[in-house]
Amino acid sequence: MPTRLPSWQLFAVAVLVWGTTWHAILYQLAVWPPEYGVAARFGLAALVVFGVALWRGEALRLPAGQQRRVALQGVFMYGLAYLCVYHGERHVPSGLVAVGYATSPLLAGLGAWALWRTPLTVRFLVGGVLGVVGVALIFAPELATVDRSPTAGTGLAFTVAAVALSAVGALSASRNGHHGLPFWPTVGWGLAWGAGTAAAVALLTEPLPTAWPTAPSWWLSLAYLAVAGTVVAFGAFLTLQHRLGPGKAATVGVMTPVVALVVSTAFEGFRPGLLTLTGAALTVAGNVLMLRR
Repeated sequence: MPTRLPSWQLFAVAVLVWGTTWHAILYQLAVWPPEYGVAARFGLAALVVFGVALWRGEALRLPAGQQRRVALQGVFMYGLAYLCVYHGERHVPSGLVAVGYATSPLLAGLGAWALWRTPLTVRFLVGGVLGVVGVALIFAPELATVDRSPTAGTGLAFTVAAVALSAVGALSASRNGHHGLPFWPTVGWGLAWGAGTAAAVALLTEPLPTAWPTAPSWWLSLAYLAVAGTVVAFGAFLTLQHRLGPGKAATVGVMTPVVALVVSTAFEGFRPGLLTLTGAALTVAGNVLMLRR
């Protein structure tokens, strides 16, 4: 998002918006299968971004080589990752799915180091480990019931897959920014690739919906997820990633669960226990450590 907003404001926008989208996803799941919900969200978002690009006078066409790079970003960051997110939310509280993304900074930092030898500090690694320990504590109640509740295990598996796929997409987006690909056309085509991926999976695995949803909550949540949760939040995050690098920008993923857990507690009947609260505190502390100069 080409903007003069300071980094802390971009950080706040991404955290506050994404922290509420986890709950909004539930209204989508109540009506349509996840595959069609993801396709509708990112398809609508792509149209909005293309409109923004045209309004700014930017050409939408990308050379074939750039389009392949954008396809990699879109398929992983939007399509496959969010299919796993939506399926995960069918089995565990949305706040817990969000907490899984607290491991993103460590994964992104390690990935950047492995691919491009981006420097890693001891403080960053220690903070990342604290975040992982915190996530393990938060998920401890779910892990303890895997034998008795196979659904919880399924939700955890989808969450792990979502985080890993999202990390691949974020690293690809970082490299696209490094190569100077135009911001809004790249975002728009990435969203289109993500929507196409979800639509392809839907056509292979789910029957076509017989009618459009009629519930106002579905349409309102779709608009919120597409415009605020995708165009605005991803725009802020990708700009932040270009400024700070994939590792530090991914610390958005630790503050987002704090907001998401509050929303989940308020609207979904989730009651965090001592382990959950302790794990959240450790995760926040770890990511604060990673962001310290």
